[in-house]
Amino acid sequence: MSVKENLQEILKTLPDHVTLVAVSKTKPIELLMEAYDSGHRIFGENKVQEMVDKWEQLPKDIEWHMIGHLQRNKVKYMAKFVSLVHGVDSFRLLKEINKRAMDQNRTIDCLLQMHIAEEETKFGLDEQELVNIVQSPEFKSLENINIRGLMGMATFTDDEKQIRREFRQLKSVFDGLKTELPDIDILSMGMSGDYRIAIEEGSTMVRIGSSIFGARNY
Repeated sequence: MSVKENLQEILKTLPDHVTLVAVSKTKPIELLMEAYDSGHRIFGENKVQEMVDKWEQLPKDIEWHMIGHLQRNKVKYMAKFVSLVHGVDSFRLLKEINKRAMDQNRTIDCLLQMHIAEEETKFGLDEQELVNIVQSPEFKSLENINIRGLMGMATFTDDEKQIRREFRQLKSVFDGLKTELPDIDILSMGMSGDYRIAIEEGSTMVRIGSSIFGARNY
């Protein structure tokens, strides 16, 4: 099936309130343009340099989402155009994004990444770290970032109960965070293998790559 057909099939399975991020990391410009020509505008990349290269070559009405682990020294390269940063996993990174957004005279939307999986390799905050950030006076002074919600990745496992439990936990944290940040509206959870479970558990944004573009190119 073509990229366009894959996209159409996936969009049929998504409720209206769920946003699809087409994960285009490692994929060539031609495949992104196929998705673009079929009407899709939101793409997710996990490496800053690759995202910058694609931003330079592709139409400017694309929303670029940074979905991978982000190093502070790379923020400056994407600050002028990135639409949403999914993986904010430290206060230091948030402050750097704020600083670089200020340099560009813009506000950058961010998601705070929570660690919900039982794997040590996944990045993210625990609940206490989240509370410490959003309740700190310094956080309230950051005027060039806008926290839109949370992101998390479930354990890579065939155990559906475990995946569901982890997503449910993240939804619970998201609901609790609304007392501090009432305007949050994005819960980014679910990828090609588990996005249907994620939606059932409250996801409003899913990150899907291989089901759209085919198997990964390394």
